[in-house]
Amino acid sequence: MVASQGKPSLVVIQLSGGNDCLNTVIPYNQGLYYDFRPSVRVNPDQILKLDDQLGLNPSMAPIKRLWDEGKVAIINGIGYPNPNRSHFRSMDIWHTAEPSKVGTEGWLGRAIRELDPRGENVLTGVNFGRGLPRALGCKGVPVASVGNLATYGLYPDLQDAWLRRYALDCFKQMYGVAEGGDMVMDFLSRTGEDAAKGADILRTAPEKYSSSVEYANNPMAQSLKSVAQVMFADLGTRIYYTQHGSFDTHAGELETHSRLWREVSGAISDFMDDLQEHGREDEVIIFLFSEFGRRIRDNGSGTDHGSGGVAFVIGGMVKGGFYGEYPSLEPEKQLDGDLHFNNDFRMTYSTILEQWLGVEAAPIVNGHFEQLDFIRK
Repeated sequence: MVASQGKPSLVVIQLSGGNDCLNTVIPYNQGLYYDFRPSVRVNPDQILKLDDQLGLNPSMAPIKRLWDEGKVAIINGIGYPNPNRSHFRSMDIWHTAEPSKVGTEGWLGRAIRELDPRGENVLTGVNFGRGLPRALGCKGVPVASVGNLATYGLYPDLQDAWLRRYALDCFKQMYGVAEGGDMVMDFLSRTGEDAAKGADILRTAPEKYSSSVEYANNPMAQSLKSVAQVMFADLGTRIYYTQHGSFDTHAGELETHSRLWREVSGAISDFMDDLQEHGREDEVIIFLFSEFGRRIRDNGSGTDHGSGGVAFVIGGMVKGGFYGEYPSLEPEKQLDGDLHFNNDFRMTYSTILEQWLGVEAAPIVNGHFEQLDFIRK
């Protein structure tokens, strides 16, 4: 198996539920922000100022540190044409890069197919969390999905090597290729073999891991610790996926949003420190996105589904700064009470795919899109 050391890797963090862009990257010098947010707003003296117009939520101090080091690209106004306020449809669009129809393949699944066209490594892509996000789903592309890396595996409680080997052989035979070449059974056979192989390999990662970094005891931090464990084991993984939430803050937003960003920011800071300690900081970028933003006006306690949003790209090889124009809050420039997107999310995808992962973007994102310059050459 080819190790991933020296090869660029991508960590994707999905902020599930619809992150409130306006209370994440805050236009603190615009009076309209305070007019439209009489209840759900961040006070100016608490905001972590990035320049004379925009600042970060006060719970994002660890990301502010990385910004000061030039490692954070903030992509303002990211979205897609004809925005949809349904969680399911909007997330489906982000996952498949198909805004105008229902897609059948995930953009990262396609990327994995390009990175490993012969399917030689069942761990080219790994998801940390329950289920498999559509972004990673692609016919013929194996992806491991890990709930808890410490207990992950098939029959991990069987300590006797002979018994475990016997159990795995039985598992594989359950999905043996049917006589006559039945396509469904052939698929199940490959899936069973891949699951057995991936489980056996992944369960070795924690025991190889050593670090002075102490991750917080929350799901986001523990997921990124698991990413680090797999990454440093050099198993050939190139794409890592996890998610955190829920950012669906219809009520009680200030407290919930603050807690979520405190967890995300702290986890990313710890992960970046871990990368630096292991000499891997320049081999990894982190991409954070959410399915949509929130309404410009608050509802008294929270904010409802909107459009227009913000994404982040973080890493040692990231050219820090703002990309994309911050959407206007002027009433005549709003989109039905929402922020108006001004750069297609597939521009960011295309940049990551071609400039970082080294694969052709057009077949993966379903078209040609202008690329940004947030990757250092």
